[in-house]
Amino acid sequence: MNCASRHPDPGSPDGFDPRSGSLIERALFNHRHWVLLLCLLTTLVLGWQSTRLELNASFEKMIPTGHPYIANYLERQKELSGLGNTLRIAVANTRGEIYDTAYLDTLQKLSERIYLLPGVDRAYMKSLWTPATRWVSVTEDGLDGGPVIPDDYNGSPESLAELRRNVQLSNEIGQLVAFDQRSSIIQVPLLARTPDGKALDYAVLAGQLEALRGEFAKDGIAIHVTGFAKKVGDLIDGLQQILVFFAVAILITTAVLYAYTRCVRSTLLVVICSLVAVVWQLGLLPLLDFQLDPYSVLVPFLVFAIGMSHGAQKMNGIMQDIGRGMHRVVAARFTFRRLFLAGLTALLCDAVGFAVLMIIQIKVIQDLAIIASIGVAVLIFTNLILLPVLLSYVGVSPCAAAISLRSERAEQSGKARHPFWRFLDLFTRKPWASLCIGVSLVLAVLGFLVSLHLAIGDLDAGAPELRADSRYNRDDAFMTQAYGASSDLFAIMVQTPAGACARYDVLRKVDELDWQLRSLPGVDSTNSLALLNRRMLVGLSEGNPKWYELQNNQAMLNMITASAPRGLYNEACNLLTLYVYLTDHKAETLTRLVQHVEGFAAANNTAEVKFLLAAGNAGIEAATNIVVREANREMLFWVYGAVILLCLLTFRSWRATLCAVIPLMLTSILCEALMVWLGIGVKVATLPVIALGVGIGVDYALYVMSILLAHLRQGASLSEAYYRALVSTGKVVMLTGVTLAIGVGTWMFSPIKFQADMGVLLAFMFVWNMVGALVLLPALARFLLPVRPASLPTESSVRQEVSHAS
Repeated sequence: MNCASRHPDPGSPDGFDPRSGSLIERALFNHRHWVLLLCLLTTLVLGWQSTRLELNASFEKMIPTGHPYIANYLERQKELSGLGNTLRIAVANTRGEIYDTAYLDTLQKLSERIYLLPGVDRAYMKSLWTPATRWVSVTEDGLDGGPVIPDDYNGSPESLAELRRNVQLSNEIGQLVAFDQRSSIIQVPLLARTPDGKALDYAVLAGQLEALRGEFAKDGIAIHVTGFAKKVGDLIDGLQQILVFFAVAILITTAVLYAYTRCVRSTLLVVICSLVAVVWQLGLLPLLDFQLDPYSVLVPFLVFAIGMSHGAQKMNGIMQDIGRGMHRVVAARFTFRRLFLAGLTALLCDAVGFAVLMIIQIKVIQDLAIIASIGVAVLIFTNLILLPVLLSYVGVSPCAAAISLRSERAEQSGKARHPFWRFLDLFTRKPWASLCIGVSLVLAVLGFLVSLHLAIGDLDAGAPELRADSRYNRDDAFMTQAYGASSDLFAIMVQTPAGACARYDVLRKVDELDWQLRSLPGVDSTNSLALLNRRMLVGLSEGNPKWYELQNNQAMLNMITASAPRGLYNEACNLLTLYVYLTDHKAETLTRLVQHVEGFAAANNTAEVKFLLAAGNAGIEAATNIVVREANREMLFWVYGAVILLCLLTFRSWRATLCAVIPLMLTSILCEALMVWLGIGVKVATLPVIALGVGIGVDYALYVMSILLAHLRQGASLSEAYYRALVSTGKVVMLTGVTLAIGVGTWMFSPIKFQADMGVLLAFMFVWNMVGALVLLPALARFLLPVRPASLPTESSVRQEVSHAS
């Protein structure tokens, strides 16, 4: 029989009072054309505004500027140039050593080109060709020195021989020059802004570096680039592929939704309203002076995913009401009445999940929180209001309406429930509910024990945000292998009275810490003014190693300090810098180093001399790890507190709140255990995931519990109430949970490692939150909520439900 013939459009129902419903409902549905016009104009304006949105990053936004370590660094930033946002460009001669005329000519030309790039802090740039790169030697007449590249260099064998001698005397082997002397480094400190006052565009800079690599990396020359700017540039370049994953996710969700509804118009409306939310969000960002960065660029997809979840619930409710004989306008209004509060509460929980990220004192995460909260606020208008209004005009196909009530019609005709519904109903009964709770408790205990090993920070060398075989990580591996001074630099600042940086008692403490740190695992080498004094004293003593000691001779210390590189102390001689070169920046390495230095500082700091942490990229990352560690539990405390409060306001029952929140807690525990198993640390890129999983995951529980409670309060048994929740909202929970998990699961193929990690974790949380809402929630309800003996639903109960809804 034709579906259309079975369910003709009944027209407007007699007796419906358009003045019924809440003030919000009357304002929206009694003025539907104005609502559509306003949304259309908003979409056009914000769509145009979205074309002004920029994708960039900022070094300052990536670091916790409020942390004492970073405050120490920023206060002395001008005197510590090169210890923050710095590029290291290794130029290698694949045919031999660097003492080659063609190689040196290429190095000079490349240095000059890099020197002229916008955003380069030219005064502190360093390479073999810069005058600041000097050598020092002890002669019969005293100390001698000069630039490493001789002033009269002409490429002759004599000049090359002199250059080789100067390099040997410069103490740059392992720092600017590789141990095998087949490559040298151009060190490029960067400014936050270009000379025209604009923020440094990392995508443009990375493109310029790649262009230089393409121009100079030939004829036996290889170029390797590392540093924050290059990493961000590679991330931005790789993130352009997110559009592909975004398109794939849209296609997957659209296809699955259509397979469920068999209605083109309603499926397209749900997708369009979710995309409109993304357009509104992207359009608001430039108006509010926000940019997208490599970490917040994934937020629009999350907004789309949340929109699809809520939109599918609204569409399903309208389909079922139309299938029961209501006009599309009446069906839209009744669905709005039933689900608006649950949807609003769910979106508020989503917003809270994002908003609590504001407690993390890292600007990039705070920006992510604001951007995501804007997207969730937009969904209130596009998916809770615009979608029902649109569906009140176009409705759904009669065939789709009939399909939505297939289970209900089959039961009315005397057929048994679907086997899957019967299986889920088992969890409302004591034996299965007890088993489910027992298994969940075991999983929670095991997950918690595993999660105790969850590390803070990076667990891999190089840039964990990128794949291990990415160009950047291959370059980083080259740096680590070729240079004793790896790219992971931790700098300790020693503050002294003015002019006292060369005092013996100060240098003795620096020397003691230097000696201790060199024996720590993960420390490759160190450099300090105290170490320079030891080496110079040996040189002044005809190379006799017995003089490798820090002498208590202030005149000698002053003489050596006067000729020392300015990087070891500042012009006012009130700040020393102890450089610690690490083999990697793994969380374990940084934690061990920080604990040792803090212990030494506590024992040796005085009113005049203070050991301060920390500068250098590894020092900044150590401070970031500390902030992330402190915020991790605090963030979960606030997000769960807010979710519990919102559930209490919605359900008006602490028992129902427990049923909704406990499955979320189990998912959070298991997600942390999964991170341990996959070797994913908690860091800037992954910290938001668990909070987002809680905020988004509670949506499922809210929709199921709101319908379940409504039927329980009508006097239905738990089994009957749960069945009604399943056939109305539960099946859409399954649909969206699986669909969205598949959508984010495609991120696993991304070249961006942190996107792949987020995809795995979000897919896991989508699925487990769905399972928790459908399995653990009714099992908990069996013991927490007052229930009546189970009874099969009857046709009269179905009619009563429809009547109640009307």
